[in-house]
Parts: sequence; structure tokens; C-alpha cells
Amino acid sequence: MSCLSISSNVQQPGVPSIYRKLGCALLVASLVACGGGGSSELSKPAAAEGSRSKALAVTSATAPAAVTQSDAVRLADQATFGATEALVSTIRSQGIEAWLAEQLEASGSVYTSGEGDLIHTPQAQNFCATRAANCWVTWYSSEPLLWDFYRNAVSQPDQLRQRMAWALSQIVVISNLEVEGTYGFRYFHNKLLANALGNYRSVLKDTVLSPLMGQYLDHVNNDKLEPNENFARELLELFSVGTCKVGLDGNLWSGRCIPTYDNATVRNYAYALTGWTFPPGGSNASGCWPAGTNCTYLGGDMVARPTLADSQPRALMSSVTAAGGRTPEQRLTSVLDSLMYHYNMAPFIGRQLIQHLVKSNPSPAYVQRVSNAFRSGRYVGSTRSFGGGVNGDLAATVAAILLDVEARNPTPTLPAEKLREPVLMMTGVMRALNARTDGEAFGFWWGQELRQQLFRAPSVFSHYPPNYPISGTKLVGPAFGIYNVSSALSRLNFVNQLAVWGGIAPGGGIVGGTGTQVDLTPFMNDAGDPALLVDRFINLATGGRMSAASRQAIVTAVSAWTPSTSANWQLERIRTAAYLVLVSPAYQVLN
Repeated sequence: MSCLSISSNVQQPGVPSIYRKLGCALLVASLVACGGGGSSELSKPAAAEGSRSKALAVTSATAPAAVTQSDAVRLADQATFGATEALVSTIRSQGIEAWLAEQLEASGSVYTSGEGDLIHTPQAQNFCATRAANCWVTWYSSEPLLWDFYRNAVSQPDQLRQRMAWALSQIVVISNLEVEGTYGFRYFHNKLLANALGNYRSVLKDTVLSPLMGQYLDHVNNDKLEPNENFARELLELFSVGTCKVGLDGNLWSGRCIPTYDNATVRNYAYALTGWTFPPGGSNASGCWPAGTNCTYLGGDMVARPTLADSQPRALMSSVTAAGGRTPEQRLTSVLDSLMYHYNMAPFIGRQLIQHLVKSNPSPAYVQRVSNAFRSGRYVGSTRSFGGGVNGDLAATVAAILLDVEARNPTPTLPAEKLREPVLMMTGVMRALNARTDGEAFGFWWGQELRQQLFRAPSVFSHYPPNYPISGTKLVGPAFGIYNVSSALSRLNFVNQLAVWGGIAPGGGIVGGTGTQVDLTPFMNDAGDPALLVDRFINLATGGRMSAASRQAIVTAVSAWTPSTSANWQLERIRTAAYLVLVSPAYQVLN
């Protein structure tokens, strides 16, 4: 069944059917079309956290230049949760490197919503029996974090920090589908925000010590005699080095998969990471299990309990050994050393960050430049340098990603190939339309409709695989892994809800909720000129990237609203222009 045949049966009051079909056709036409060598390990590292790497700093080869509208919008798509007219103006006036340097220092976003830790204290017995009907939502679920996430993404100024934290959360995944505790999710994701532009070693350390992760992947209170290997396996496979040896450019050695580790290595990591229990604070009338451990509590980092720790020497990667007879803290340092200095670390993490921020199919040369910045901890731009010179520096890494010629090239070599994942599509539309939101509608409603509900990934592999193939091409398109006919129509309906209907009413799940409302009044002065109005939306949403035929089709649709067709013809023109531009492939698929 075609999108047009389906869309004719979808109720979208307020948008004439010909415009609905035009928007659907614009979206689907493009989306359907989209449809190294060297040693595997570095020398043995020093024990200090984030020890200095010998890799060379990466230097930009481009000179500073005036920032075009197109490049400012493209940077906003890559480094923020969506372009606004004010943001684009700021980037153009400040310059890209100055704006980036400012963003690296910006803060402000934090998770505050939801209830506290009483669910894991003596008061927890029959906890929700005497509480409100939404007890599970506010005490056990990740929904309050989702509300804060969308509020911050739409309105807070520390856009790059939030965007990096979102990318990292899709690498070090903890899902509320399997573990519960609102205050635990809040603690973990606030630390991820704090470290998002710091050092990846800190991200890994916080992940290892998270009691929520300890529950999710069976790591807390692990058996020192026969440890569960679940966390150790995902630590290697998904959080650090991957399963196949690669060069700094991300390419497979010798063109085939040579395993990075074997099961014996996984077991050694599992043994080396025993000796950790919940942080103090929990209490249970029947006592804690197993004996000698702390009761369940999620409001802090796990604490060492030497009696639970394996005491044998364990050979790790990168020629590192977790020595016998050491404390759990010392053995954790050895584990982090072995991962941070593994040759795979930089390309494995760097390539995924490129995919989340810039493009789905980076060239090997791009991956290598980012890998070098990650390892050296330094990126030298045209006007300033970024990073502190320490292996794993995420500020240097993100600067290398965003300032690279493949990110800033005004004429990308690849066709549009990066589908806006649902979270970024929703925030981008809200920011373009000057929205304010309480965040509630984007969880159990729109998150499910679009197959990407925050903090509730279907598995530790997140919402979609990084190597999902685009049908009929040799390209990958990760976000296409959750794209189908149903979610395509949901995208149209979402934009319609905001652009045409003006927002989403409060749902009642948040005390004093405001819902989501857009503000189209800034566009009113241009409503008298359909071409000017449409170009304003195209410049804001795509930086001017749209075919002449598509542009003219939208201008024609907007021009149909006149004083004789509607008393609110100016507002209807704005709604129609916004809807058709924001559902177009030029907006939905990035290049």
C-alpha cells in the first residue's frame, strides 16, 4: 500500500487533503530512495586516569571563513537538538569555532523530576498501595527524566552537552524495560550529562560503578567464584572496543573480522570486576542478599566489598594484568587502562559518535582523523585548540567531528543518507516552531508511535543497530532500522499536530502540566508573500537545501490561502508552509 493511499484515510483536520498528499509524497519519495592496518593494542598505559597518549594532535586544514546560512543550520542539526532562527544568527555572528568553544563550557541542563529513594528504604513495603495512581510513573519509571529531557532539549542553552549525552546514552544503554527506580535513572543520567564533554574513561568508570547498570547486566554482587559474564561481555562488545579488530580508520584488518577477544578474555574481565555492591542507603526488613552485601539502593556509585572480590591475577587486553591480591578499586583501574589504550577504542567509539552527530557513512579518513583526536586528546582548529591532551578527551573528539571537512563541506560527497531519528525529529520541529513543552506527550504516546521511547530501549543494543543497511545501496542508515510505513505516517501526524493544530494539550500525568504549544507569530510579517514565507522556512529548516520543484509546489500550496478562502488566511499560510517544509525529505533526511 502506498503512502498516498494510506494518507487519504488518515484524519488530519485543518490540512486540505491535497496538501497532506503533497507532504506525504515529498517525504516518501526521498526516504524510499535512501532506502586499516596496524597493531591492535597500544603500549601498556600508566595507571593514572586518562593517561596521556602518544598520538598526534589533529590539526584543521581549513582557514576560518564567513559562516553561511546553510552551514550554520547544518551545524545546528549536528550539534544541537534543532535550528532556531536565534541560534543560526548566533552561529553566523560568532563563527563556528567560537560558538563551539562556548558550548564546550556551557551547562545548565539537569534531571530533577520524579520522586526519591523511599522505594528502597523500610517504607517500601506495599509502597504504591496508599499512593496516587501514577505512583509507578513517578517513583519507578524513567518517564520523569523524559519530561526533563524534552524540556531541556527544546529550551536550555547547553545544546552540545545534551546532544553528546544523548549520543553516549545510546552506547552505554540502560533500559527501564528491565530495571526500575526513577531516582537511579536520574543519578546515572545526570552523571552522563556532567561527563558528556569530559573524558570517555570517566563515562566508562561511571558505567561500571552504576548500581542501575549493575542490576541491568547482572554485575552488582557478582559471584567471585563463578561470575556472571553479562556485563563484561557488553563492556567489551558495545561500550569500548567491539568484536572485530579494526585500524584507526575503522576498517577491518585484512578485510575480515579478526576477533578482538575470546570468551576466556570475557571471563577474566568478569572476574576482575567482582567485589562491588550497592551503595549504602537501602534497607529491607528481611535483610540483604547475598550475605555481606548492601541492600538495593541506586542513589550513588557502587562501593567496594573486598570479601566479594576475586583474588587471582587476570590477564586483560593491552598487555595489562589485573594483579592478584589488589583491591577492587585497583583492579578497576587496570580494567580501564586495558580498555582506554586498546587500539580499537578510538575508532569504535569515534565512528559511532560521528554517526550520531554528523553522518551515517563517514569515510575511513574521517574516522581516522577523529580517532587521532580521541587518542591524543587534542584538536587544533583554525583559531584555537580543543581538549586537554589526554587520551579519551571528548571535547577534542567532538571538535574533530564537527570541524572536520566532511562535516563542514558545503557540497557533501554522499547523497542525503542520515534519517533524523524520531527524538531529533520531534525536538527539531519544536525548536523550529518556537515551542514550549512539559515533555509529557513524547513518552507513552509519540515515543511509542515513532518507535523510540527515551530510556526504554528494547535491548542493550539500543533502538537501532549502527550498521543497518539502506535497501538497494551499499550505505548504512542506522535510524532507518526503526522506520516503516506506520512510523512514516506518524511523522506526518506529529508535524501536523504541531504546525497545523498548534500543539498538544496537557495530558494530566504531570501536576500543573502545560502540554506543548508552538508560537507562529514571528512568521506573521512574511505571510503576505508566499515565496518569502516558504523561503524563510526552508532556510531555517534545511539551510536552503530543497529542489526548485519541491519549493514551487509548496509555494503554490501556500498561495491557495487568500482572504477569500479563510478569515485566518495568513495563519493558514504559515501553518501550511511549516507543515510541508518540515515533512519534506530535505528536512527529514540529512546530508
